[in-house]
Amino acid sequence: MELLNGENLIRLLGGLGVTLQIALISIAVSLALGLVLGILMASGRRALYIPLKICLEIVRIMPPIVWLFIVYFGASKAFGIHISNIAASIIVFSIWGVFEMMDLVRGAVISIPKHQFESAEALAFSRSQIYLYVILPLAMRRLVPATINLFSRMIKTTSIAVLIGVIELVKVGQQIIEVNVFRDNYAPLIIYGAIFFVYFLICYPISALSKKLENRWS
Repeated sequence: MELLNGENLIRLLGGLGVTLQIALISIAVSLALGLVLGILMASGRRALYIPLKICLEIVRIMPPIVWLFIVYFGASKAFGIHISNIAASIIVFSIWGVFEMMDLVRGAVISIPKHQFESAEALAFSRSQIYLYVILPLAMRRLVPATINLFSRMIKTTSIAVLIGVIELVKVGQQIIEVNVFRDNYAPLIIYGAIFFVYFLICYPISALSKKLENRWS
């Protein structure tokens, strides 16, 4: 356990801070834009639904790592702009999260029985009031567990940012291993084990909460 001394722990915590920075900003963007786009997609207007559906399928078909390379290496080269690896990661995970969140919102909204819309219209509610006071509160029970699960996946997937040089938790772990691997054969096991434990401490409570809410509201 000498590898997990004060200096290395501080470095790992610093890497964790970068991981959480990318994840939390991406989650905030995904929550805000995904909610709006999900409502628009569920509105039934083909002019909105079709382009949003195409974007969703494009985002899903392309692996996130390919998007990272496109944004960080491709876009910066093609347009002559500098994009930091952290900024590129936030952009990619935000795009991925927005469209996944959009689909979750769409599914939750269209699952609400039509008579709820009709009842609200009979009460002379405007369309915005129907969504704000009737549909969204009803959809929340179905939306929250899946949303929490999405955010857990986003936190875990940020580890691929190491492939474009982001000094996040996994990258810091690799650096520590490279320095110590020749004098300690257990270095990879200890460091990657510590990283596993950190991700477990963050993601397991989130997954457990999602499962608990799903069971309670089912």
